Amino acid sequence: MRIIERMYKADNVRLYVKPFCGWCREVVEWLDSNNISYQLLDVTSDRSAWDEMLKISNQSLAPVIDIDNEVLADFDVEELTQFWNKLV
Repeated sequence: MRIIERMYKADNVRLYVKPFCGWCREVVEWLDSNNISYQLLDVTSDRSAWDEMLKISNQSLAPVIDIDNEVLADFDVEELTQFWNKLV
C-alpha cells in the first residue's frame, strides 16, 4: 500500500464509489491506512450522489474523489498517491 509523502490536511474529502469496484475498495483501504477522514458515497444506492459524481467528473466511472474541490476520477491507488502528494 502506497503511503503519502507529505500529509496534506484536507478539510473535505468525498469519495464516490460502487460497492463491487475493486479500485474503490483499494482506495478506501488507502485512505484508512493514511488516517484520512472522508465521506463515503455509494453511487449505486444514492441517486443524488450519482448526480453529484456525474456533475463533478463528467463521467460515470468510479471511484471519484473530491478533495477540497480538487477532483480525481477513475483512478487507482498509485494515481491517488501522486494526486495527493501534489496538493498544497
